[in-house]
Amino acid sequence: MEKKRVTVPLVCHGHSRPVVDLFYSPVTPDGFFLISASKDASPMLRNGETGDWIGTFVGHKGAVWSCCLDANALRAATASADFSTKVWDALTGDELHSFEHKHIVRACAFSEDTHLLLTGGAEKILRLYDLNRPDAPPKEVDKSPGSVRSVAWLHSDQTILSSCTDKGGVRLWDVRTGKIVQTLDTKSPMTSAEVSQDGRYITTADGSTVKFWDANHYGLVKSYDMPCNVESASLEPKFGNKFIAGGEDLWVHVFDFHTGNEIACNKGHHGPVHCVRFSPGGESYASGSEDGTIRIWQTGPLGHDESEGLSPNGSIEKVKANAEEDVSRRIEGFHIAEEAKSKGKEEATGEEL
Repeated sequence: MEKKRVTVPLVCHGHSRPVVDLFYSPVTPDGFFLISASKDASPMLRNGETGDWIGTFVGHKGAVWSCCLDANALRAATASADFSTKVWDALTGDELHSFEHKHIVRACAFSEDTHLLLTGGAEKILRLYDLNRPDAPPKEVDKSPGSVRSVAWLHSDQTILSSCTDKGGVRLWDVRTGKIVQTLDTKSPMTSAEVSQDGRYITTADGSTVKFWDANHYGLVKSYDMPCNVESASLEPKFGNKFIAGGEDLWVHVFDFHTGNEIACNKGHHGPVHCVRFSPGGESYASGSEDGTIRIWQTGPLGHDESEGLSPNGSIEKVKANAEEDVSRRIEGFHIAEEAKSKGKEEATGEEL
């Protein structure tokens, strides 16, 4: 009888509280990077291929709910329960801007052209900050019907997507008019939204369902019932033939996109899985959990011509030519402030998921 292969992930320690958001940068000339948000108020930057820690952004006073990198991985943004969204230099760790809000900020996203930063949270207001004029007042779109949980850009920065913590549905807004142009109906409040790398699909998780929507015509393409309530889902970016989902059962599930059949079930986390994301090349995916760890899993058996360029152990060979040199450079320039991490950010507010 053939023995079932067990996937052994890379385990990334460092956070002292639950990990609630993950974001991969696109592939840059220096490779790709992974940023994580945690209730410990200390977002971290890592090498996206190896999971090696590069640095910690120090300055928030409350739980960090959302994080992202711009298209060149030169700047990071974080949204926090301390009523602020901060923009950071991803090479040095320096704080570049701090945009103050009047309530908890749950979501942030750089525009594709990197000039704008979108934020949303408990104020029920979506704001657009011009990063070329950071002192200028932000543009505000029509008031959201509920507390904003997630945001994303699509259609070359012409449309923004938002979901609410307390209401079902996905809302799509025209950036020029600031009005809702479409609402995608979901039975439960949406916990995760992702626009596919090729711009074709919107992947959503709500309750125990993962849905795929046509990002251009907004029709429902596929809907699959999951084995548990899921908090996050992500579509494989290269071939779009599989997706991952994680939630309250502590496991990271891999499914066939076309049939919904489960391909693999990765066990290892010791708490609910709050966030899952595929790397930009699809060769691995990361999960963040209530247990405070990030786990990076290698993609299973590959299809089509996916095996080209693979090393014998199955990892992508030289996804970036100068990865080690770049990580060394980033670590040398990054402000390392471990003492700030160890103080325990117990003053963090708004910690309900």
